[in-house]
Amino acid sequence: MAQSTDKMSLQMVSTISNSSLLQPGFSLLNFDGLVFFFGQKGWPKRSCPTGVFLLDIKQNELKMKPVFFSKDSCYLPPLRYPALCTFRSDARADEYHYIIHGGKTPNNDLSDKIYLISLVSKTSKKITFQCIEKDLGGDVPEARYGHSMNVVHSRGKSMSVLFGGRSYTPLAQRTTETWNSVVDCLPSVFLIDFEFGCCTSYILPELQDGLSFHVSIARDDTIYILGGHSLQNNTRSPNLYRLKIDLPLGSPAVTCTILPGGISVSSAIVTQISDNEFVLVGGYHSDNQKRLACNTIVLEDSKIEIVESVGPEWTPDIKHCRMWFGCDMGKGSVLLGIPGANKQIIPDANYFYILRCKGAEEDKEEELITQTCSQTSSEDPGDSTPFEDSEEFFFSAEANSFDADDADTYNEDDEEDESETGYWITCCASCNIDINTWVPFYSTELNKPAMILCSSGAGHWVHAQCMDLSETMLLGLSEANVKYFCNEHIDLNKGLQTPQKVMCLKKTPMKPLRKKKTMKLSTSTKKSFLRRLFE
Repeated sequence: MAQSTDKMSLQMVSTISNSSLLQPGFSLLNFDGLVFFFGQKGWPKRSCPTGVFLLDIKQNELKMKPVFFSKDSCYLPPLRYPALCTFRSDARADEYHYIIHGGKTPNNDLSDKIYLISLVSKTSKKITFQCIEKDLGGDVPEARYGHSMNVVHSRGKSMSVLFGGRSYTPLAQRTTETWNSVVDCLPSVFLIDFEFGCCTSYILPELQDGLSFHVSIARDDTIYILGGHSLQNNTRSPNLYRLKIDLPLGSPAVTCTILPGGISVSSAIVTQISDNEFVLVGGYHSDNQKRLACNTIVLEDSKIEIVESVGPEWTPDIKHCRMWFGCDMGKGSVLLGIPGANKQIIPDANYFYILRCKGAEEDKEEELITQTCSQTSSEDPGDSTPFEDSEEFFFSAEANSFDADDADTYNEDDEEDESETGYWITCCASCNIDINTWVPFYSTELNKPAMILCSSGAGHWVHAQCMDLSETMLLGLSEANVKYFCNEHIDLNKGLQTPQKVMCLKKTPMKPLRKKKTMKLSTSTKKSFLRRLFE
């Protein structure tokens, strides 16, 4: 196989703010050349109530600056391992949104919701997003993670395509020992029409396994699916699939073709370096073997070519680490992380590198590229054993310029009134949270109310303070994968109900028995009685 001659470089960066938030499971969003971090393992921290940060890397130092949401935004939990992609109404449109579907919530539950995030405004001191939750009808995909989402354009129309992933074992099949067990999702392909809010699923005979943590690359009306892991067979697919979506005036047509030249890999990362050229890095050959090789993927018309690339000079730490994770930063750059040493001051801190897949002479400002690519990364070591694909991470990014404009260092004193962020919800009819007077109630809340997901129906978020939860109880429910029901829905789970008070029956007291009167006999009468008895 021919090798690409593109030179890759690897450079270590130091994190100087909010470094503990950069854990496996995060994703990156690209807007107007700016890269934003999304997804925390836990509730949003004090430094960023919305859980979204601007990633600013200058002079090999990584800073994370918080952003805000508009007043009309819905509540967006810090999701880990979701599927992401950019969405444009037209293939050549400048304005676009990010679509976020699925992922794990802070309660370690899975989300089936779908969100649209767009950039509203940005200044040197404040960046504001808008987040809208979309309602879908039809064949709505179940809650999952480790799946892919792409946007295709055909005949002047656009649709979102969702495939793969994992979900928890259905409730009826769970036991105490297998409560957290996951299974492969069915190998269905979902077409989502955001214009009409409908979703349709397709079963294709070529797709036999619900692959998770695969690589997917979209171009026009075609999606290429590479690699991925199957729990049922414990294999990484060597197949290369081509999905072609035709969007005529009537019903869409979806076809699948198996192509030669696939790669058996999971959790690989893809970054775009030109209009039709991508680089594949990272991932795993098996549960205990990282994939250090790199490949260049070239798309031309309806053809795909995968060639081996000359990889960077991996450091000894990367070569010998048990796991790694990362995300596409856009413009041919990848952010890679490896676990830090146990002797570090911060026990959960990680080391980070930037892998640049293009030569210095090619690293110039480029126009916004309309293709989207989505791919996966590695696992969450806190939730599973090393290299288990069930905790690998799916993400997508647009190939935009990464160089951020010079912004002032974030200072909490520069923040405006938090009521302007619109990041509050009314959790129940008796919700007593006042955005103008509320102060931290628990140490876990920091500067926003602590929230927990009620498991009734599709689930909804409630304030721990309104539900009279103690901080100990809140932490216990957040760390354990247990079902919680708010005060209004507690009757759905009899095991959580407080036993009703039983009214005591009034008993009529029994009348005491009267004492029988005894007659006193004289001595002469007694003698007369005894005399008659013995005669």
